[in-house]
Amino acid sequence: MKSPEHAAIGAVVGGVAVAVLFPGASFAAGATLWVAGVVLSVFVDLDHFLIARAMCGDWSNLRRAVSNPRIGLIEQEQVFADVDEPTLRQYRLLSHLLVGGVLVLVGSQVDGRLAVLVALLLYAHVVADLLRDSGLA
Repeated sequence: MKSPEHAAIGAVVGGVAVAVLFPGASFAAGATLWVAGVVLSVFVDLDHFLIARAMCGDWSNLRRAVSNPRIGLIEQEQVFADVDEPTLRQYRLLSHLLVGGVLVLVGSQVDGRLAVLVALLLYAHVVADLLRDSGLA
């Protein structure tokens, strides 16, 4: 999925989760959690660049995304054009689960509700990726 789609999903899931998990939070605290959730929903995809680096041996994919904002933000399917897509897809999902597990563990050390929020956001992210990969979304 593209970043704007992940942001929209993160906004909805994060908004509902913050309202349910943190009902007594101030507006500022709730808004901060919500914004952090949207950011997490999008930026968890930065692991793709590490995977592509390992697969290609250089940072050309990151350079392509950063040097051409149109590709980095709008035409994101071109960012990893020179990477074997099925392999990247498989490693991407594995990486999301590994990163997610660590983030949930860290969140649980701060507040159990934060761990649940992170888990819900990353679950929604991975499900959205799987739906897109399977052609259902």
